[in-house]
Amino acid sequence: MRICVFSGSSFGRSETYRNAAVSLGRTISRKGLGLVYGGASVGLMGAVADAALNEGGEVIGVLPRKLANQEVGHRGLTRLHLVDSIHERKAMMADLSDGFAVLPGGIGTLEEAFEVWTWSQLGFHSKSVGLLNVDGFFDGLNGFLDSLVTEHFLKSVHREILLCESSPEMLIDKLTTTRVPVAPKWIGMPEAR
Repeated sequence: MRICVFSGSSFGRSETYRNAAVSLGRTISRKGLGLVYGGASVGLMGAVADAALNEGGEVIGVLPRKLANQEVGHRGLTRLHLVDSIHERKAMMADLSDGFAVLPGGIGTLEEAFEVWTWSQLGFHSKSVGLLNVDGFFDGLNGFLDSLVTEHFLKSVHREILLCESSPEMLIDKLTTTRVPVAPKWIGMPEAR
């Protein structure tokens, strides 16, 4: 089983984010899981990969050639796939993974997380997606997402697909054991249980 990690290509302003990335990478490897990620050597991406590698884990990177040419590609991975586009990168990362963990990051990280969550909602896969809520980083986002349910733009059954934990161990345990619910997306249609 492999866990895909979406994360920032920078470290953020707090050392807590780097520490969380290291802890997540270690946890994935210590639980005998493989890591799939964006293939870079920089920021939280590099930290999570290095931590997993230091524990002897399998680490697979998927990186667009354009970024590899800018010398951000990690050179010590188990395997590094070079692809032609961001779209190809995301598709390959999803295909290689059994679940998705999201560390703090910017708009690219959020976009990746929302895309795989949408795929779960639409039934294109049944893989778990979870946020690692480092020092409350995702609290504001979670509040906003809850308001989507209140305003009937998101079903509660689909809101529950996006897990959230503050501990890497708890997040990985949930990602590897949670069954993703199947229900029609559209508001007003009967819930499937």
